[in-house]
Amino acid sequence: MLELRNISFSAEEDGSGKEILKDVNLKMDERFIAFTGPNGGGKSTLARIIMGIVKPTSGRIFFDGQDITDLSITERANLGISFAFQQPVKFKGITVSDLIHLAAGKKLSFGEVCEYLSEVGLCAREYVNREVNASLSGGELKRIEIAVTLARGSRFTVFDEPEAGIDLWSFNSLITVFERLSKKTAGSILIISHQERILNIADRIVVISGGRIVKDGTKDEILPDLMTGSFACRALEKKEEA
Repeated sequence: MLELRNISFSAEEDGSGKEILKDVNLKMDERFIAFTGPNGGGKSTLARIIMGIVKPTSGRIFFDGQDITDLSITERANLGISFAFQQPVKFKGITVSDLIHLAAGKKLSFGEVCEYLSEVGLCAREYVNREVNASLSGGELKRIEIAVTLARGSRFTVFDEPEAGIDLWSFNSLITVFERLSKKTAGSILIISHQERILNIADRIVVISGGRIVKDGTKDEILPDLMTGSFACRALEKKEEA
């Protein structure tokens, strides 16, 4: 389980501190969690705090009871926390097979590498020896990134807007991959997204606006109001009252 206790974060802007996150408290142990809300609300900042890319101004982070607030990105990765960026990193000269071997931390058979690629809907023989470079589309890179995450055996994986920058066909394929993952994963998946089709397969949806959690519940509890935009109105009213 990953727990956030009283997490706040401020950043310097025009010589003064701007509060991005305000006393966020969350416990997450569901298989599939989604963060959503308006742009600039603090979702990506919170995800980066979980991974250790950004350090909170105040508050503590716990993973399976261990305080990881002061741990580095590498130390968190070694504990089983993974982060997938909006734009997957390209590695000139490194093949898809190389990446999966590195992620697994051991030598895999050709069949095992192919199995990871098949899990994300890629024809293994076409991709296993390809370089992870600009010749791959955004959708292909994102599915390879998910295969790498599977090979790592991550216990808590964060995907920051995986639908960004990919075409409709690739998006449909990505939805299929996440549907499969949500049923098979042994750990937890956290996805930041605005897409209804992604939110619709989440076990839990957390709505973040103005640096605060404005709603938290199941998709049946959250999605109806999200579609009408009523949460945004309520968040604005709270902000004006503050």
